[in-house]
Amino acid sequence: MTNNSDWFDARPGEHCLIRVPAADTNGAYSIVEIVSDPLDGTPMHIHQNEDECIFVLEGMARLAYGDLIIDATAGESIMLKRGIPHAWCNPSDSPLHMMIVCTPGGIEEALRIVSRGGDIDLTALGQRFGVRIIGPGILEPAP
Repeated sequence: MTNNSDWFDARPGEHCLIRVPAADTNGAYSIVEIVSDPLDGTPMHIHQNEDECIFVLEGMARLAYGDLIIDATAGESIMLKRGIPHAWCNPSDSPLHMMIVCTPGGIEEALRIVSRGGDIDLTALGQRFGVRIIGPGILEPAP
């Protein structure tokens, strides 16, 4: 069971709560809740091992998915399939609140490792978890 004291910062601007760890589902899936600060976002990357379904709970998420740019608002969801380049950002001046379901689970452990800070070899971490960073993020403020 999780509670509010389990929140951690995966990196500055990205606050995470692991709602359901892969260990609780025999690796079938994991669920991570994220609150992203205004103008925060991820670099363009590819997951080799898992699909992600992003549910926007509050705010707006801008997603690059393959050749598409998608703006998703509260109540909308986006399915991101493994092997397709993607990134997300919060282009607004308000927090973005999302729930992300990963199948299979396990990638949430990478967030915990990054949150510890220090001298982290991100290339090696990406190889361990099957994630490859391929470019910068897509952050452009919303009109």
